[in-house]
Amino acid sequence: MYKHICWVIALIFVSCSGNKENANKMLNQAQVFYEQGALSTAKTYIDSMRVTYPKEFSAIKKGLQLMRYIELKENERNLAYTDSMLIVKQAEAEELKKNFDFVKDSAYDEIGNYIYKRLGIEKNIQRCYIRVGVNEYGEIYLSSVYYGAKNINHTGIKAEANDGLSAQTEAIPYDGGRNYRFTDDGAQTEVVTYLKGKDNGVLNFISLYADQRIKITYTGEKPYIMVLDNLSKEAITKSLELSTVLSDVTRLGQENKIAIGKIEFLKNKINSKESQISDK
Repeated sequence: MYKHICWVIALIFVSCSGNKENANKMLNQAQVFYEQGALSTAKTYIDSMRVTYPKEFSAIKKGLQLMRYIELKENERNLAYTDSMLIVKQAEAEELKKNFDFVKDSAYDEIGNYIYKRLGIEKNIQRCYIRVGVNEYGEIYLSSVYYGAKNINHTGIKAEANDGLSAQTEAIPYDGGRNYRFTDDGAQTEVVTYLKGKDNGVLNFISLYADQRIKITYTGEKPYIMVLDNLSKEAITKSLELSTVLSDVTRLGQENKIAIGKIEFLKNKINSKESQISDK
C-alpha cells in the first residue's frame, strides 16, 4: 500500500512538473510572437495556455501581463493609423467645404450645417425644390419644399428614373417643427425634412441616376410632380461626398479618443502590476 501511494504521488509530481513546463513553453512562444509583432498569434497562445493549464496560476498571471503589453501595442498601432488618416480626411473635407456655405444660428443651433453654395435657401424663394444639407459630423438630411396656391399636405417624395426604377422616402407627419406649413400673401409653403436615413435611399438614388431625367412626385394628400433640375442633382451628389468624408473624420476622431483612453488605462495597469512584483 505504501509503495502504491508513493507511486501515485510521484505520478502527480511528474504531471504537475510537466504542466508547468508546457505552460511556460506556450508563454515563451507567445512572448516571441509579441516581439515579432504577430500580436494576434501571441494572444492565441496565451488564451490556449490559460484553457489548457487552468491551474498554472504563475504562468497565467504572467500571461495576463503580457496580454496587457499586446493590447497596448495594438492600441498604439490604432492610434498611429487614426492620426495619419485624420490628416488625410481633414484635408479632403477642407477641400470639399470650399463649395459650401457654413450656416449656424448661435441663438438656436447647437450644430452647424453645410449648404451647397449654388443652391442656397435665398436662391430658392417661392418655388418647389429639393433641399440638402450636411451637419458638422457628416449627417446628411433631405428636405422637400413645396410652394403653390393651395396646400397639398405632402408627407414624402418619390424619385423615379427613366427606366422606371424609383426610391421613396418614409412618410413624415406634420409636426410644426422641422416639418411645417405656412401661408404668405395667399401662397402656401410646406417643408418636410428627412433625417437619419428617413430619405430611405432617395439621396443615393438621385446621385446614382444624376445623368438621367428624374421625376419627383410629392406624396401625401394631393400629388405634385416636377422634374429635378441639374443643379439640385449636383448639390445632392456633392453633399453626399462631403457627408462621407465628414463622417470618416468623426469616426476616426472617436476611434482616436478610444485608443488614447485604452493606452492610458493599460499603461497604468502594467505599471501597477510591475510595481507590485518589485515590492515583493
